[in-house]
Amino acid sequence: MLAGTGVAAFTHDAVWWKALLALLLSLALQVGVNYANDYSDGVRGTDANRVGPLRLVGSGAATPGAVKRAAFAAFGVGAALGLVLAATTAWWLVAVGVVCILAAWFYTGGSHPYGYLGLGEVMVFVFFGLVAVIGTAYVQSESFTLSALYAAVGIGALACAILVANNLRDIPTDREVGKRTLAVVLGDERTRGLYALLVGLALVALVALVLATSTWAALGALGLLVAARAARMVLGGARGRDLVPVLQQTGLAELAYGAGILVGLLVAAG
Repeated sequence: MLAGTGVAAFTHDAVWWKALLALLLSLALQVGVNYANDYSDGVRGTDANRVGPLRLVGSGAATPGAVKRAAFAAFGVGAALGLVLAATTAWWLVAVGVVCILAAWFYTGGSHPYGYLGLGEVMVFVFFGLVAVIGTAYVQSESFTLSALYAAVGIGALACAILVANNLRDIPTDREVGKRTLAVVLGDERTRGLYALLVGLALVALVALVLATSTWAALGALGLLVAARAARMVLGGARGRDLVPVLQQTGLAELAYGAGILVGLLVAAG
């Protein structure tokens, strides 16, 4: 959201109330997908031996029904915000919103969740990278630009890196319950290489964005400094609970990357 607004601001097309709605929409969908994953993984029993943070259903801290209702409530908030943006921009965005919600639910929900088929990273890149950033820029400028694409690729790469680190940590337990994430398919060593590759892709995307806009966009590199520390831990062989800080640092890296782009392009726009 931040990076997309930065791109819109650079061309003097920023519409701040739309940027705020897009941010709230993104947060609602993020909350919704987290609750949905908690519910679906919990009822399948795949969280029974989880190494990471506490899950509500898997730990018994909340009933499956309550977590499912929370997921639907978050999706409902996101849908309402999306309708406002569609009504004030273009109605075809409603279809995009429906696809986003379906993708969020069927990541681990339904009889054939794609998150169990090694496709989770692809969908994160598409929806939390391309759709989120390009969509945020579009609802403000009502145009598609290469700058938005470059920013979206960088954000999507770091969002994917978060999931890769999460699934790297969970390879042993996921393999036991038959959850074939991309990390399970690739194996430990190649998954670590994928994490580093994604951080590198975010760097390449930032360079492309700088060339397309302004050197001020290079402020996004502050996020890459954080990601580099996390990459050293991943490549250094961190396992199990030692990967939890990697998740935190990668999330912080994505935030700093987007915020740096926003601030840099605001400065460049004058």
